[in-house]
Amino acid sequence: MPFGNIISFSNFKSIGNAYKYNAKKRLLIYIIFQKTTRYLDEVLRFALLFRHKHFLSSVTIKNFQCPYKNTISTTSMKYIVLSILIAVSGNLIAQEKKTLQIKRVTEAPKIDGVLDDPAWEGVDEATDFTQFRPEMGVKELDHQKTVVKMVYTDNAIFISAYLHDKPDNIMKQFTSRDNFGQADFFLVAINPNNDAQNDTELFVFSSGTQADAIASPSTGEDFGWDAVWDSAVKIVDDGWIVEMKVPYAVLRFSNNEVQTWGIQFHRRYRRNNTQYSWNPIDRTKGNIGLYHGELVGIENISPPTRLFLYPFASGLVKTFDGETTNDFSLGLDVKYGITENFTLDATLIPDFSQAGFDNVRLNLGPFEQQFSEQRQFFKEGVDLFTKANLFYSRRVGGRPSTFPQVNDSIEEVSEYPKKVNLLNAVKVSGRTKNGLGIGFFNAITEKTYAKVRNLNTGNTREELVEPLANYNILVVDQQFNRNSSVSLINTSVIRDGNFRDANVTAAVFDITNKTNKWNVDGALKVSNLNLEEGTKTGFSSSLEVEKVSGKYRYGIENSIADKEYDINDMGILFRNNYNNFRAFGSYRIFEPTEKLNNFDIYMYFNYDMLFKPNTYTGKQTGISVYAQTKKLWEFGGNINFDIGKQHDYFEPRTEGRFFTFQNIYNNNIWFNSNNAKRFAMFGNAGFVTLFDKERDLFSYWIGMGPRMRFNDKFSLSYSFNYEDGTGSRGFVTNIGDDIIFGERAQNTIVNSLSGSYNFNSFHSLNLTFRNYWATVTYDNGLFALQEDGTLSREDNYTLADVDDPNVNFNTWNFDFRYSWQFAPGSQLSALYRNSLFNSSTASTETYFNSVETLFKQPIEHVFSLRLVYFIDYNNVKSLFKKDS
Repeated sequence: MPFGNIISFSNFKSIGNAYKYNAKKRLLIYIIFQKTTRYLDEVLRFALLFRHKHFLSSVTIKNFQCPYKNTISTTSMKYIVLSILIAVSGNLIAQEKKTLQIKRVTEAPKIDGVLDDPAWEGVDEATDFTQFRPEMGVKELDHQKTVVKMVYTDNAIFISAYLHDKPDNIMKQFTSRDNFGQADFFLVAINPNNDAQNDTELFVFSSGTQADAIASPSTGEDFGWDAVWDSAVKIVDDGWIVEMKVPYAVLRFSNNEVQTWGIQFHRRYRRNNTQYSWNPIDRTKGNIGLYHGELVGIENISPPTRLFLYPFASGLVKTFDGETTNDFSLGLDVKYGITENFTLDATLIPDFSQAGFDNVRLNLGPFEQQFSEQRQFFKEGVDLFTKANLFYSRRVGGRPSTFPQVNDSIEEVSEYPKKVNLLNAVKVSGRTKNGLGIGFFNAITEKTYAKVRNLNTGNTREELVEPLANYNILVVDQQFNRNSSVSLINTSVIRDGNFRDANVTAAVFDITNKTNKWNVDGALKVSNLNLEEGTKTGFSSSLEVEKVSGKYRYGIENSIADKEYDINDMGILFRNNYNNFRAFGSYRIFEPTEKLNNFDIYMYFNYDMLFKPNTYTGKQTGISVYAQTKKLWEFGGNINFDIGKQHDYFEPRTEGRFFTFQNIYNNNIWFNSNNAKRFAMFGNAGFVTLFDKERDLFSYWIGMGPRMRFNDKFSLSYSFNYEDGTGSRGFVTNIGDDIIFGERAQNTIVNSLSGSYNFNSFHSLNLTFRNYWATVTYDNGLFALQEDGTLSREDNYTLADVDDPNVNFNTWNFDFRYSWQFAPGSQLSALYRNSLFNSSTASTETYFNSVETLFKQPIEHVFSLRLVYFIDYNNVKSLFKKDS
């Protein structure tokens, strides 16, 4: 008869490990007993346990003829040989869950990296870690064993990890919080709801640095979230030790008498970038939360009062063009747990004086430049609010929504504010045990005025350009099946007076089937603007079907927006009026080859149309490749080709008009050397051209950057990017009813420098510098845009007919920052910044001449000092109890 893997046991203790013997997609195990019938009951119990553990619908136990009958007595043949026939699919093996029993202790361990506390004695251990990146299923080496223990008290959970290794191999670069750098790490992922979708991730690096994030499959890892918890690291003769204290206030959990939490531990070796987990992970399918183990044994704990106060004081001195201004402010940020699952965050008298500078660039296109968020309040805990991509946080406190109306003949705008001041902001967010997430955001900005000067009299007047405004977001998100969700989102901006109001509502779904093979996601969005001339309503929709597991993945997508769709009061939208179709596919490896750790190739095809009228605008195809070698060098590249004629309805800046070009081709290649080395380097190069006999467009770019880690405390990196192009065509201005285009040459040089010196995990000096220079020089002859999208010089327009469009654009930003975390959650930071800006029409200046001109401009110097102190209400309450 056909036998699978035959496993012989002399006693019943071995049966418990039988399921570990074979992890093939179809598992056939025959268990042979060399004892008597008294084992039958144990075998039955084991079979039922196996069925429960692996979610099997049935387990078959049957007798069969013994293949070894010449060696065993025939009198007991009926029960001597038994088999358990178990058919297990691959995905069920992947969902096997380890269990860790946590122990309650009365005396908490001291967080010092020394495991001599009585609390750690006799505690269940999490061991047998398995590699999942770059290769799956590889066991730990003997000298790299990982042992994790957990205990808990009335106030916190405690984790210890003994990470065995050779001390000389441990990488431990000192970095600031949430900066991974070049260091090994230990990660604890905790999911109190045990729903595979809402993790709290706590990282401790071998240097002692902390990082933390909120993670979900729909939004990824949000490292803007910062919690207050304690950890310590100690390097020992055979590895390194981590101890952690996680107060319950860090976590959100229900008030149940007995709790079972999802739990996972990761360990990364930076020198070879391998990563291991306690419960095995199958990277070929499903989100990573599906592969958590379970933490059991937590009983009779109550969510604490989660009230955290962050009082701060800040002072700022600014000098510019001979004038000095001072500002001093006191303020308060508050975090309050409304219930065990929902938290309120508020910033009262906000202070963003130390937010980083924006990477401004010259923008010749029809769309605004998008900047990353620099303000901590808007970076932290915003995962729910990013649903449907309706929230661009830079809108809150951004530029005013209107521009002053002036009499061009006798008036000019003498002062126009760059931003609107934020008065206060509040966030409420959380998720119930049943997966219902609710988020509410509210912010209020103050009245803002511009100054208008009369050219004849010199008198100035103020004109309101942004009234008192209220920004709101409401999100309701229901998760289910451990991998899917549906959401309803509403955003609104209400401005006082006769200014525009806005409201956007969206329904979003993201559904993956139970086998984690197919995903369907989509959205339906409706926007409403209340304008002086009436209400404008628009809509948008999207639908995507994609295979999301295995080496080969593919999908199709359709996205639509009508001409009236507009979310730019609270979100960011570069264009509307489209009906686009997309098909894509990819191939990737999950097991290393002889030379590669990772390889990924992606291909796409787009077919674009206007929504109204339903007309063709263009089609594109492309391919991109990524690879990582065994030596941790990374390589990549992409090729993109716009096939045939493309009709751009946005560059002309006039409704219904379009600009036509054809057969545009671009490619790019890049590399990144092994960052684990003391010296590393990146580089990239590419070009763009047109396959059009009537055009001579050609632009190329190169970039490079060395990075040097002098020691574990000091590192420095520099990057240089250069772009040179000719033959580009774009909008210049309007002359009467004519839309004027020009052909231009553009050069860009960007120099960036960043460095850090970390005295330890809590003291650091950081330097950031960026100089961006770009010139644009137009040909003297200009074009008039024709109705068919082509350009004509028949009207003989020249530069003399328009305001000089040539540009010399130069910016300089320099930040030098000191930060000291003097207590958990408390920080002192000092910032010195200087910045310069110049824009002119001297486009023929050389780089060094332009920099010389730049330094003749008034320079802005800013020095600011900020102190934040963390107060936990629970600690204050305990102090009062001791006093009483």
